[in-house]
Amino acid sequence: MSAPMPDENPRPAEQPTAGETAHADGGPEGPRRGFTFPSALTVLVIVTLAVWVLAFFIPSGAYDRDGGGAPQQGTYHRTPSGQSFTDRLNDLFLSPVNGLYGVQDAKSGQVGPTLAGELYGSAGVFLFVLAIGAFITVVFSTGALDRGIGRLAHRLRDRGALLIVGVMAVFSLLGTVEGFAEETLGFYGLVVPLMLALGYDRMVATATIILGAGVGVLCSTVNPFATGVASSAADISLGDGIALRVAMWLVLTGVTIGYVVRYARRVRADPDRSIVGFLPGDRDRARAADDDAAEPPPLTGLHKTVLVTVALVFAFMIFSVIPWSGALTGDADAAPYAFELGWSFPQLAALFVAASILVGVIARMGEQKLSSTFVQGVAEFVSPALVIVLARGVTTIMNNSRITDTVLHAVEGAVSGTPSALFGIMVYVVNLPLAFLIPSTSGHATLAMPILAPLADFAHVSRAVVVTAWQAASGWMNLWVPTTAVIIGGVSLAKVGYNKYLRFVWPLLAILAVLICGFVGLGAAMT
Repeated sequence: MSAPMPDENPRPAEQPTAGETAHADGGPEGPRRGFTFPSALTVLVIVTLAVWVLAFFIPSGAYDRDGGGAPQQGTYHRTPSGQSFTDRLNDLFLSPVNGLYGVQDAKSGQVGPTLAGELYGSAGVFLFVLAIGAFITVVFSTGALDRGIGRLAHRLRDRGALLIVGVMAVFSLLGTVEGFAEETLGFYGLVVPLMLALGYDRMVATATIILGAGVGVLCSTVNPFATGVASSAADISLGDGIALRVAMWLVLTGVTIGYVVRYARRVRADPDRSIVGFLPGDRDRARAADDDAAEPPPLTGLHKTVLVTVALVFAFMIFSVIPWSGALTGDADAAPYAFELGWSFPQLAALFVAASILVGVIARMGEQKLSSTFVQGVAEFVSPALVIVLARGVTTIMNNSRITDTVLHAVEGAVSGTPSALFGIMVYVVNLPLAFLIPSTSGHATLAMPILAPLADFAHVSRAVVVTAWQAASGWMNLWVPTTAVIIGGVSLAKVGYNKYLRFVWPLLAILAVLICGFVGLGAAMT
């Protein structure tokens, strides 16, 4: 889901193929020759090979660990890896397997599928991604979410600004909770005609969809594909830092909505101020005729029940992962309350499997349809799940060759004595180019967190702040980079042109970057 991101939580929708781009007026221009940015899986294969080669040249070393296994600042020392060339070749060969269910030996620290110790691989997150993929697919197959958003848009059709606010708020909520991103591509056929009928241009429709969901993903609170994966890789709870993320989500969503509404009002008052102009027929749409044609069927009792069920499932997920005693008392070491569940990925995976079945039963799908839809959802989410496994496989190579601590030590000096607020901002800035080079939110998190999380300990900053800064960098980049289906597919479907979208969005990007730095800096300083 994204921001899920380029290949997170895919859902079939009309969009240009990988080899298409857009004309200046937004229309597809057909196959494009030349370089095409590789998929997340390909990028991680290249990263795996590069790290394996670099491990021959980077000195091996280690930190002393405390009782909880965290590295202690200032204790780094060189130590031989003890690996032969055959051992290193075996690590490369088994890296995807170790990334899934490799076990770390308590004494040697080595990771392998036949060792005894604690699970090092990402099997729990892998199954969680597949489970929530099945759940999302089952929910969409009922048509409840599509129709619910369609009804909202139709009911607000006579109140343009309120329509923009309503649609963007819903998309942002879905983005922050479950990474709503690629799913937005199915709504252009509804939102574009509505906006044109209300006197707005195609950029207003595009911004309502892309920025609405995008700012939600940027400020993910419990998004399993961003916050969830990063929290797991940082070895903290999904609920850690949720107060900062909620505050950040409310402010940045409000700013983004205000930015789009301001532009929309300006265009409606003076169409000549439109950045994209109007295509033939755009200004001639009769509102009444458009309203009649665009009116979706009403929500049935079944649809309402499904929507309520989905809301309750996500609300329960949030409740189950929040460390309530720490959140309410401000003491991270406070004894948990009796009602706290303290759930993690195994329990959440089981929750979404059960929820998928529940929604299927409520929707009266029948055994065969529910089974096939469930399997389809799992299949569609295999790609982001495999990205997590491959990224974790890279860390197993670094771990077994004993270079992880060497890399950590190389940047330890950069944070030693650094003010906490500045450290939080540095994490955000450093991850901007990484977010472009690794076009998968889950893969980026799994790869970067083993280094970033211990750095937070050295800087005396909460690991939750690092997770927030990291996901903000990833989400900010995915509001404009052309390597995502959400952006290039959206501007093509709306026929606005990518260059014009950049012209529209860059002032907002600058505003959001300043606000993000303020939030992560404040969050780091407060810890």
